[in-house]
Amino acid sequence: MALDPKMSKATDFAKVSAVDFVARFETNINQLMELLGLTRKIEKAPNTVVKTYKVTGTLESGIVSEGETIPLSKYATEVGGMFEMKLKKWRKQTTLEAINDKGYEQAVEDTDAQMLKDVQGGIRTQFFDFLGTGTGTASGVGLQGVLAALWVKNQILWEDTNASGFLYFVNPEDIGDYLGKKDISTQTAFGMTYIQAFLGIYDVLVYSGVPKGKVITTAKENVILYYVNPKNNELSKAFTFTSDQTGYIGMHREVEYSNLTTETVMLCGLMLFAENLGGIVLGTITAPTAPNPIAKG
Repeated sequence: MALDPKMSKATDFAKVSAVDFVARFETNINQLMELLGLTRKIEKAPNTVVKTYKVTGTLESGIVSEGETIPLSKYATEVGGMFEMKLKKWRKQTTLEAINDKGYEQAVEDTDAQMLKDVQGGIRTQFFDFLGTGTGTASGVGLQGVLAALWVKNQILWEDTNASGFLYFVNPEDIGDYLGKKDISTQTAFGMTYIQAFLGIYDVLVYSGVPKGKVITTAKENVILYYVNPKNNELSKAFTFTSDQTGYIGMHREVEYSNLTTETVMLCGLMLFAENLGGIVLGTITAPTAPNPIAKG
């Protein structure tokens, strides 16, 4: 007897579940972009090379005597780093026995959710590893001192660019004690905690990937999201992936009857970069100098 085409089958539910997972990923990314104030997102083809740059040069003195030749101020932009956009691939397989023992939700759904979290974790790690390559430096006594020093650096670096705001990335151990004494509100997105107008000035992202004792800052306009759309290139002619509207991630579930397993495949080529390495400043938190003991006469 032929199956009714309207009959609900296991593969139909897998499709719905995949839609839910990619929508969840899209929501998390959009929340992160909103917190970062990120407006620049650029789609790239696989294997495209992305270049970051740094500006070098010195402004000569503007004091020139009458009739003398004005000295040249020379500036140049140099490639600070080159990165190839890769479409990363992950696969997970679940057996009939595991589903029968643990149930479908625990064996498939929960492990898919964990794999999605790990993909997000990889994106965070890449971004913070990249931030650590910034070329600007500053230091200050305690957290407040270094934040103030970084604020000054930002005003100088971005004074002619009309920057809409700045981001300050802090390790939770460096800010935790302070937060315990303050009445502030926080938001969480993509595994990070966001604090708006910390101390009335600083938009802070708290994340364990920032080295303890360091604070990193850059302008919001300096951060760019690059991505490879898994449905907008040649592979879509051969493979079917469920994707969100933005094309940040692709997911496919398949039932394999030859060995009675379900398989989950994910694709993602999303990377966060700061365009100008010189616009990333790494601050060092220094301890206050102990007062000299008074010598006894």
